[in-house]
Amino acid sequence: ECGRVCLDFPNFNFNVSHHGDYVAIASEPLCLVGLDIVSHKIPEKETVLEFIQNLRSCFSSSEWDQIVTAGSNDEILTEFYRFWCLKEAFVKAIGSGLAIACGLHKVEFHHTSCTNIFVKVDGVKDANWRFWLSELGKRHLVSVAKGHPRSATENYKRTLKQIQVSQEEYNESLLLPNARFVFRTVEELVSVIHKAKTS
Repeated sequence: ECGRVCLDFPNFNFNVSHHGDYVAIASEPLCLVGLDIVSHKIPEKETVLEFIQNLRSCFSSSEWDQIVTAGSNDEILTEFYRFWCLKEAFVKAIGSGLAIACGLHKVEFHHTSCTNIFVKVDGVKDANWRFWLSELGKRHLVSVAKGHPRSATENYKRTLKQIQVSQEEYNESLLLPNARFVFRTVEELVSVIHKAKTS
């Protein structure tokens, strides 16, 4: 429906995530967008190292080294969730979700204190992506991934109106600053919905 009347939003897509105390949504008019929230939960029945070891196969050797040498148990867990959050946002953006789970180690992230983030897929740096990673609230991380429509899975591409995008148009969209999240409580959202229904 939007494609018929909203020519400025040829690939309008959105992504939703929830974990812990937050639910978030991100949308894009042209680029692909993926979003993930993680809450730093400390494992109850196993040690931090036992917990992360269960997911060892999802990380490259470089990522794994950065995780296990992060410092204290809390720092190890935080670094683990940083990489996990980035990977989730990326696979959600391209539309593969868990279909790529067995190959997550081939999607390798690099970052410097949550900045200068880039991804290598099968060992090759992909400059067609931008990532943001930040604290959303106490013990919560959020990651947003923006990428080129041609990176979408074949099934996902069928839902997009404009796969072929000029480099200039794509760069203009990709390099827009990441808008900050607008925080709303459940009570505020219910109030807005109630007002809309009574208007």
